[in-house]
Amino acid sequence: MSDEPDAGQKSCSTGDLCSARELGLSLEVLAGHGGMANAIRSPRIQKLGLALAGYTAYVHPDRVQMVGGSEINFLQAMDAGARRAAIRRLESLHLCCIVITKGLDPPRELLEVGESGNIPILRSPALSSLVVARIANYLEERLAPQMTIHGVLLDVFGLGILLLGPSGIGKSECALELILKGHRLVADDLVEIKRRAIDRLVGEGGQVLKYHMELRGLGIIDIKELFGISATGSSQTLDLAVRLQPWKQDADYDRLGLEQSMIEFLGVSIPLIEMPMVPGRNVAALVEVAARLCLLRQRGYEPSREFLEILSRAPGESQQS
Repeated sequence: MSDEPDAGQKSCSTGDLCSARELGLSLEVLAGHGGMANAIRSPRIQKLGLALAGYTAYVHPDRVQMVGGSEINFLQAMDAGARRAAIRRLESLHLCCIVITKGLDPPRELLEVGESGNIPILRSPALSSLVVARIANYLEERLAPQMTIHGVLLDVFGLGILLLGPSGIGKSECALELILKGHRLVADDLVEIKRRAIDRLVGEGGQVLKYHMELRGLGIIDIKELFGISATGSSQTLDLAVRLQPWKQDADYDRLGLEQSMIEFLGVSIPLIEMPMVPGRNVAALVEVAARLCLLRQRGYEPSREFLEILSRAPGESQQS
């Protein structure tokens, strides 16, 4: 199996949103049942206030549109003709759905537009702030760009360490030794990576192979059953990648640690360490040291650069003495 990613993005329909019990918003469909297949393509929530006031230039039809107390009061304050015109403008925007909060009753004209334009009109008894937070979190998970790679993901000192390398190089054996040292396994063999926000990657294991590990000579073992729940993790932010590779005599390996290589997944780059494998080398201990170095660098400390600065000052200091 190669390290080439299988990238893609999930989709979410209005029907999926309505049937998501984990939201806990008690969403009910008031109108627009014909638009339940409408696609939601963004986790961001938009309020319809400006659109109802006549400014529709920045309306994103693939976002969930929110109508709260302010919008309902605004519509009720209009005369019948102005209200009808304001709501009719929504029909041409081809909105994926509209969510009304606080259990408020929408104007009859809004329900009519929902039916004629196949725009689902949903209602929740929850406050607007709660509806926005829960729907945004749900959609961020559903719509997050994702990919699957061949590797092992571990939680080492609270950092997400991704082990990469060709099949048979020893990734699982290295992971097992780290687990014996008290670190946690998140995924073995197949790691599902999702991009959260702009620059954050989160990895987890698939449901089929979750917490199982293949060790040549022993077969498939269940880490959770062998070492307990504390030896496993459900997901982890990716902070560092370590690529295990066979030692090459003529290869130019970084000996000072000054060169910081990077590897990119889903448009986000994380630090990469190339780790040559030779018999007798304690790779698990080296991965632990790499994790400690990563923690130091996150705090602004670079041991290699400090060492070079000491060397550069040494000749001048010796001459003065």
